[in-house]
Amino acid sequence: MSLVAATRSEYTKQFSTAGWWVLAIVLVAYVGFTAAALAFVFGGLASGELTGANGPAMSSAGVPPLVYSSATAVGYVFPLLIGTLMVTTEFRHKTLTPTFLSTPRRGVVLVGKFVVGIVVGLLYGILGSIAAVAAGAGVLSIFGIDAELGSSDTWVLIGRMLLAFALWALVGIGVGTVVRNQVAAIVIVLAVTLFIEPIVRTVGGLVEGFGDVVKWFPSAASDALVGQTIFGTMGTGSNSALEWWAGGLVLLGYAVVFLLIGLVTTWRRDID
Repeated sequence: MSLVAATRSEYTKQFSTAGWWVLAIVLVAYVGFTAAALAFVFGGLASGELTGANGPAMSSAGVPPLVYSSATAVGYVFPLLIGTLMVTTEFRHKTLTPTFLSTPRRGVVLVGKFVVGIVVGLLYGILGSIAAVAAGAGVLSIFGIDAELGSSDTWVLIGRMLLAFALWALVGIGVGTVVRNQVAAIVIVLAVTLFIEPIVRTVGGLVEGFGDVVKWFPSAASDALVGQTIFGTMGTGSNSALEWWAGGLVLLGYAVVFLLIGLVTTWRRDID
């Protein structure tokens, strides 16, 4: 089977089941709510509505990017999960057996998954960006704050978010090739993204010198790629953060490393 046929097969597997759109709905709801909440807090502080006429008010400059970038700041777990499920679901249901029988070159199958993973990641990025921008801009307009939708910087930010979503899907595929047990893979992904990394990054922002280590973490690299996120501001700090292009390369590096580990270990084993 050629790469084109393998990619078509992976595309059919992915979009013929309900998993991708169920996660997509949750992504839109989660990101939309988070963006609206951030816009309410920051918009209220910038306009003085939450602090009162005599209270301190924060500057509205930079508020829209912080709100919009919540799509990746909190939503990156979704392309990471879908990428992981693209591989572990096949191990769980043994659908890899007929796939490998029709395509003995297992590397071709994995490349096909990478191509489809990029497509799904971009799709999630579009949905997440729409949810964040629509909800965030709507709430900011209530406080009279410019949504900056006409600014080229805003669209550059959105473009970087789409790239981050695609890279996270590839990281997920890499994780799935290393941890073939679906339950274990999901637990690891959720534990790392929701607990371990946020806690360690928070500590990294408080302990002098530790930020130089934390900036190489996957989520920190993702924040650097996007350019401005709420967790990036609270975590490593601007002085120790990677350049945006370096953040993208680091995130891609994680995907490649996981892929190589999976290729020489679980991916070449028999499907039992």
